[in-house]
Amino acid sequence: MNKKILPSKIRNLIYAGRASASASTPVLSGSITIEAAAAVPLFFLAVVSLLYLMEMMAIECAVRSGLQYAGKCAMEDVGRVTGIRASEIEKNVVHAIGAERLARSVVEGGDAGVDCSESCLSVRTGIGELSASYQVRLPIPIFGIKPVKYRVKMKIKTWTGYEKSGFGTSEDETVYVTATGMVYHRDYHCTYLDLSIHMVSKEELEGLRNDSGGKYYPCEHCGGGWGGVYITDSGDRYHGSLSCSALKRTVYAVPLSEAAGKGACSKCGQ
Repeated sequence: MNKKILPSKIRNLIYAGRASASASTPVLSGSITIEAAAAVPLFFLAVVSLLYLMEMMAIECAVRSGLQYAGKCAMEDVGRVTGIRASEIEKNVVHAIGAERLARSVVEGGDAGVDCSESCLSVRTGIGELSASYQVRLPIPIFGIKPVKYRVKMKIKTWTGYEKSGFGTSEDETVYVTATGMVYHRDYHCTYLDLSIHMVSKEELEGLRNDSGGKYYPCEHCGGGWGGVYITDSGDRYHGSLSCSALKRTVYAVPLSEAAGKGACSKCGQ
């Protein structure tokens, strides 16, 4: 025999079902908050580390460039003074980088943190060894890590000229030759050495002539091209590329006695 369920009992059963369903549903809001709280600092730390590495690389490049500038200044004074002074090297390095730039950088001590005391110059060979040492501090001192030491080194050579006795006789004339040329030139600005290059269209090329009255023909190296081409006043070839090897001249100054076997230039060699 079925018993009748009263309305008040039905309401109690509905509330009990809701309570049991709520109790069985997992709560995820707390775990998501914990993961977010852990991920944000890690992401921030990764970004800061990347920026810090970029700053370290920028400082190293700046110190290397400043050391090169200081070496150039030191080599200019070698003829007047013997050796190089470390204090002068440091001064020029800081001047090249900028004292304010070093003060707000990661270099320990700012502009006073660059040490060039190990720089030296060999009087016998004229070769200078430049050295710049500095320390990089961590932005956040953790785990007791000490500043990292860096050192930039380079070698430079001073230009002291040459001995006249080792460069031919005192009466030996200086002439100019190229690596593949068969003649020597007395004038450095000879038209065969100092090429006057012009760009013209392929259409007007037919009516153009060189200084000798000759026509222009395609270059054996670059083929001549199709659009705009390049010609010289003294040559008889047109070129499709400005970087063609036939348009390049590597000129060497040598004594006339070392140009044996080469003929004189028809323009400047007489």
